[in-house]
Amino acid sequence: MRAFSQVDVFTAVPYRGNPLAVVLDGEGLSTEEMQRFAAWTNLSESTFLLPPATPEADYRVRIFTPDRELPFAGHPTLGTCHAWLEAGGVPREGGEITQECAAGLIRLRGTDAGLAFQAPPLLRSGPVEGELVERIAESLRISRDDMVDVEWADNGPGWVAVLLADADAVLALSPGPVPHDVGVVGPYPEGSPCAFEVRAFSPAQDAFVEDPVTGSLNASLAQWLLRTGRATAPYVASQGTALGRAGRVHVSTGEQGEVWVGGSVVTCVSGRVVL
Repeated sequence: MRAFSQVDVFTAVPYRGNPLAVVLDGEGLSTEEMQRFAAWTNLSESTFLLPPATPEADYRVRIFTPDRELPFAGHPTLGTCHAWLEAGGVPREGGEITQECAAGLIRLRGTDAGLAFQAPPLLRSGPVEGELVERIAESLRISRDDMVDVEWADNGPGWVAVLLADADAVLALSPGPVPHDVGVVGPYPEGSPCAFEVRAFSPAQDAFVEDPVTGSLNASLAQWLLRTGRATAPYVASQGTALGRAGRVHVSTGEQGEVWVGGSVVTCVSGRVVL
C-alpha cells in the first residue's frame, strides 16, 4: 500500500480544473507497473514521486499518460509539487522548490495565485510546414484564412500553436481528429477578467482528446504571445470552458524575463493505493 492523492490543478474549486493522480512513494515500481497504473486511472496524467538523483533537486517525478511517459508536463508539475508539500516535503533552498524530471530541473515557487513553475525553453519554434497547417485547419473545420498565425511552440509534448481572431472563435470550434498536438488561443476583449481562451487537442484513434487545462501548452503559448507583442504579463488565461471546467492559468515574468506559469491546486482524494 502506498500513499496516494488525486488533486485538481489550475482551480481553487474542486472538480473545475484538470485532475492528476499522484503516487507519493514510487520507489521500487517498474516502468511497466507505473504505466499500467496510469492506464487504469484513465486520467490525462499520473505521476510517481521518487528520491532525487541529483543533489540540486528536492524530489524526482515520473509523468505518465495512459499510454506513454512524458519528459515534462505543466499540470502534473504543479499538482505533484502540491501533493509533495502537503505530505510534508520541505524545500532544500527555503522558498523555491526544484523538481527533477526527464526534461531536467524545473524551478517552482509560491505566488499569490498558487504554485508556479518556470517555463522550460522551447525545443522547437518558428513556421509550421504548409501541408501540416492545411491538415490542422481541415481538422479544426476552419479555413486557413481564419488562422491569424501558426507556429511551432514545442516544449516537450510537441505543440503547434494556432492563434484565432478572438476567444469566441476558439470556443466555437468543433474539431474532428487532429493530425498533431494543437493548441488554439484567442484573445478576449480588453478589460475582460481573462486575457485569452485556450483549447488543447491531441490525436486519438479515429478521434481527438481535448485536455481540460494544459500547463505545458500555456507555458509555450506565453513565450510566443509575449515575444510577438500579442500579450503583456501578468495575464490570466481561461481553459476548459468548452468542457464545463473553469481553469485559470496565471502567467507572469521574472526579473530576468523568464516566464512563470501558475495556478491553484486542491486535493480531492487522499488515501492509499495497492501497487
